[in-house]
Amino acid sequence: MSEPRPEQIIPGGSSLAVNDSSTPLLGATLGPSGTTFRAWSTLATEVGVCVDGVATPMRPLSNGVFEVLLQAPVGSRYHFVLDGVATPDPYARFLPEGLHADAEVTEPDSYAWQHEDWKGLALHECVFYELHVGTFTAEGTYASAAERLPYLKELGITAVELMPLAAFPGQRGWGYDGAALFAPYAPYGRPDELKAFIDVAHGLGLAVLLDVVYNHFGPDGNFLPSYSPEYFTDRFKSAWGAGLDYREPHMRRLITENARMWLSEYRFDGLRLDATQAMSDDSPTHILSELAAEVHTLGSELGIKHLMLAEDYRNTPGLVTETGLDGIWVDDFHHVVRVTLTGETDGYYGPFERGASALARVISRGWVYEGQIWPLEDRPRGLPADELDAPNFVYFIQNHDQIGNRATGDRVYQFPGVSMQAYRSASLLLLSLPMTPLLFQGQEWAASTPFQFFTDHHGELAEAVSEGRRSEFGHFSSFSGEVPDPQSETTFTGSRLNWQEMNQGEHARTLALYRSLLALRRSDPVMRENRRDTLAAGHAGDVLWVRRSDANGTRLLLWNLGEPVRVSELGLPLPERLLIHSEGDTAWSAGEALLGTHNAVLLGTP
Repeated sequence: MSEPRPEQIIPGGSSLAVNDSSTPLLGATLGPSGTTFRAWSTLATEVGVCVDGVATPMRPLSNGVFEVLLQAPVGSRYHFVLDGVATPDPYARFLPEGLHADAEVTEPDSYAWQHEDWKGLALHECVFYELHVGTFTAEGTYASAAERLPYLKELGITAVELMPLAAFPGQRGWGYDGAALFAPYAPYGRPDELKAFIDVAHGLGLAVLLDVVYNHFGPDGNFLPSYSPEYFTDRFKSAWGAGLDYREPHMRRLITENARMWLSEYRFDGLRLDATQAMSDDSPTHILSELAAEVHTLGSELGIKHLMLAEDYRNTPGLVTETGLDGIWVDDFHHVVRVTLTGETDGYYGPFERGASALARVISRGWVYEGQIWPLEDRPRGLPADELDAPNFVYFIQNHDQIGNRATGDRVYQFPGVSMQAYRSASLLLLSLPMTPLLFQGQEWAASTPFQFFTDHHGELAEAVSEGRRSEFGHFSSFSGEVPDPQSETTFTGSRLNWQEMNQGEHARTLALYRSLLALRRSDPVMRENRRDTLAAGHAGDVLWVRRSDANGTRLLLWNLGEPVRVSELGLPLPERLLIHSEGDTAWSAGEALLGTHNAVLLGTP
């Protein structure tokens, strides 16, 4: 999500075994003799389960675990009863009518996979495309999203990243307020339809990653405290609610088993961990280290490359070098590009410099803050990233947060004063770097639709969310106007992509550039190499230059942030071949090599 400021974590540590038979699986587990229902409660003295309207007491085992084996076939609906109180199952595998209703008994192996030979992708092979299932298509379902996968393949995408799917309240939302982590969100489709989406993607050669939230639970529909308040602790504070207690084995098991479920049962190719700086843990082995070890061990067992990415603003290379994650979302690159294009100084944009010099520095160093004082917290932020290679940095010029956390959900090219030429040049920069690029849905054609913050809460929570959203932007100098109500259905429907516009005017021109850039990224021998030691960046006045050189040749990117300039006057050794121009080859004046304002060009030799 946005940029919170919770406590630091310490990367590192060895793996702990989580498949401990003393901690049995909770929820409903289908087996050859029937369905075993289990619950763990430190509060209730009597626990039962109500299946299709018939209540049955559960026998107590040790340590607060209750269990019963029933003939409850697939499709049966159930809830638990804690000391006479009907309570939904927080371990449910499917909640067809939402968080507050009965769960459904499911068959994990019911889907017949068609592409069993899929082995995943390494991080350096990934071009990520982040999408929100509910707004990616008009229908907002897994099935309709699957129909668009051939388009993503043709575009040049290699990996799809889905925003969170763990069940959250209402009929619409971003998914970062999930409360039942094992139940895919019902309005998008049934579990087998999610598996079919992933199966189709694998058949096209596309990896699929899932955004997961292991730092907090949503404020509506979280029933874990009704069973055992020990899941949570006041040792840590969260910007979103009670701190998760990773010393508690059941909480630890909940998270590691959830990760295993997504990767083994649903066959996701990896996980993007939301706001890992907020995953506070004072256990001997940090939960992130255990997760990384679990996920990579599972991948080895299954013969699949599983990826683990962190969203983490702290610029901590140890997340890769010690904890064992594969990559980190790098906000600093986005922020420098953003302030260069817009000149914004509100919020966390304030500490970032703009222009060719600032761009050259973030590209050369990987990120900006590597130990300097971070003004928003008045303490050092970050460490040098010299040990990381280019693919470990996930770079983007748009994502769900950096659009949706804005007052009106406007995209960067919709900001006053940002030209389409400037946006296309920033796109050329993003896709010509050896770092791992991430696109957000629709950016490849400069979609006109915003991506706004939308929810579907009720009662006092709904009023609080709406009022909080309005007051959040009252002090922003770059915004004046009415903030869309997140509770309004039109805020949600207005965020759906308009696929009819992609082949029109500036949209088509931008899409053509993205297709060309992604094709070049696949075919060009220099750009296929993702080594950071082949990369250098600097500036000649207002012109950013980025050079990639290896045994296959040299590629030079020039982005002019100032007045039109003849590149022959820059004092740089210039490759003679034009590979791509942000505004098309005709914009490159024959014989003059004149680079216009906010134009970019990629040159090569041989």
